[in-house]
Amino acid sequence: MTREAVGTVEVLDRTTGAGPVRVTAPAPREEWWRLAEEDPATLVTQTPTWLECVCATGPYEDASRLYAFEGGRRLVVPLVRRRGLPRRLTAEESWPSGWGIGGPLAAPGTPDEEEALVVLRDLARRPALRVGVRFGPGAGPVWSSAAAPDFATEALTTYVLDLDGGFDEVWEHRFRQRVRRDARKAERSPVEVEVDRGGRLVGEFYGLYETSMLRWAGQQHEPRALARLRQSRAFPRRYLEEVADRFGGSCAVYLARVGGEPAAGVVVLSYGDKAKYWRGAMDRDLAHPVRANFLLQRRAIEDACAEGRRAYVMGDSRPGSSLALFKEGFGAEGLPSLRFRRERLPLTEADRLVKSTAKRLLRFRDA
Repeated sequence: MTREAVGTVEVLDRTTGAGPVRVTAPAPREEWWRLAEEDPATLVTQTPTWLECVCATGPYEDASRLYAFEGGRRLVVPLVRRRGLPRRLTAEESWPSGWGIGGPLAAPGTPDEEEALVVLRDLARRPALRVGVRFGPGAGPVWSSAAAPDFATEALTTYVLDLDGGFDEVWEHRFRQRVRRDARKAERSPVEVEVDRGGRLVGEFYGLYETSMLRWAGQQHEPRALARLRQSRAFPRRYLEEVADRFGGSCAVYLARVGGEPAAGVVVLSYGDKAKYWRGAMDRDLAHPVRANFLLQRRAIEDACAEGRRAYVMGDSRPGSSLALFKEGFGAEGLPSLRFRRERLPLTEADRLVKSTAKRLLRFRDA
């Protein structure tokens, strides 16, 4: 475990009608965990353990902030900053690209617009070159109204499956008929599913991920060497190893075998009343004919229901894409979620321009 930094306390210039607002940074772990337990919208990616994984696998340090309001509300914004750079040249983000949803946790109840405005104004005035906050679909509308004019807003879609009523209800009334048919086909096929909650299957799953990299490269007209470099930087094996080690039994690797060979795998993380489908990979030649992916998702969703989870979060997808249609087949609903970004220089636009130019040169096709 990483050692917790000792927080410093400051009183913000901007106050609320109830009085001054105090900020402790980094946020004390015990307060953060208390808020994670009390805020019903908490995702596994908003916990201190997730921050530890980010910091252990990249050039980041804890920059989280605890806001204490005179009215009794406590609010934590998970944040990391890049190490080794002057404050005005670094980024403070919740989270960096590839690490999913961060965003504030609050209790008791949802912050009001005045409190949200205090938090976002404070973040906007941080000395960092870039400040980014990724909100989940459970974030209240107060954040949107408080963001302007300090933050640029990007609209995203996060797919979530409602598990209320248990697995029988989900299977009969939320799974589409074609998904039930494919799951049954997989059950009749020579597919064996193994579940590991101790990190034993990490290596085999990552082997499937590397196989998937080559398939994605072919679909996108991308040179294989470039695909390996890009994907291995976006999701190196040490990310998965660190998450499996720190989350222990809350990180489940589901692996489907066909004829004894790894065919498909998914990684599911759990916290509170939510399970999160984090990663998936497959050897299409083995997995597709027997519909192994459908059986893996069915098994993961059934387990989440048995564990008392109320939602299965399937991540972001572009509405209308093949991946979005796959998720909708299990009954997942596309919910709006937001990313806020404040930059002192147009870093994001410059990055997009470089990537779009490279894609045109490579005749790259987005999957």
